[in-house]
Amino acid sequence: MKIIKRILLLLLVIIVVVGIYSWVKFLIYNQETKTMNASARNTTGQFIELTAGITHYESGGVDTAKAIILVHGFSVPYYIWDGTYDSLAKAGFHVIRYDEFGRGFSDRPNVVYDPVFYRTQLHDLVTSLKLKTPVSLAGVSFGGAVVSDFAAHFPQLIDKIILVDPVYAFGKIEAPEIVANYKMAIDHEKQAKGQLDDFKYPGQFLGWVDKYKVQMQYKGFRHALISTRNNYSADSIISNYQVLGGLQKKILLIWGKEDQTVLFQYSDSLRKIVPVDFFPVDDAAHLPYLEKPALVNQKIISFLKEE
Repeated sequence: MKIIKRILLLLLVIIVVVGIYSWVKFLIYNQETKTMNASARNTTGQFIELTAGITHYESGGVDTAKAIILVHGFSVPYYIWDGTYDSLAKAGFHVIRYDEFGRGFSDRPNVVYDPVFYRTQLHDLVTSLKLKTPVSLAGVSFGGAVVSDFAAHFPQLIDKIILVDPVYAFGKIEAPEIVANYKMAIDHEKQAKGQLDDFKYPGQFLGWVDKYKVQMQYKGFRHALISTRNNYSADSIISNYQVLGGLQKKILLIWGKEDQTVLFQYSDSLRKIVPVDFFPVDDAAHLPYLEKPALVNQKIISFLKEE
């Protein structure tokens, strides 16, 4: 009996020690120590109150021209469209880009991040800015899913669609959110440096990792990513692509041939269900408009100007 008590006591001590160690480690590595508020939003761009909170956006070019909205990917906020945004504005378009909730300088509501949530934010933005419709949409990576979902539900608001290396396979995180959140906090440095995997030539993008780290300081960033993975199903993404294929919209599909994030082979899968103007880009990875800006941006401009 004494032996059993000693074993149980030892197990209890081990559990307490491991718990304390894990908690201390979390406190050391946790980057989410700040709250996104007015004082934190000392940055460029504009802010607008939407249904679920404040959204950080930027509007440029000619206000009376045709509008094109740029939708970023899974975790890198709207600066991912640097270059393309400026090129479109100079070409005479009305260009808007925004930070999805949970990223950049937009609010981080503690809600379920599912297709309806992303769709509502984009719809609120279009209506609140009183944009002349139909508008064109461009989505990169996960932004391709957001754009396709929006077009599938509001086809009357859409003119043309641009998909850049769009997400195709999208899986849930197996671990419970509390565990996933802990692991993401511990591995924050790896996550930030991993953003360079989107490039074939990462050495050309100095400062990319440090720029990404800024948003990691604000509470709710990890929840937004984990909730999105767990509540934005791969089936819904494919289903929206199928709907998109029947809308008879003009669609430009751009894909970097060296993409290791969303493999180039998925371009074949997508083209089987969506009729597109296909523009493969040599010597570029997941973000071809950043690695081959002159080539890709000119293609985007030409596509948008086509009647």
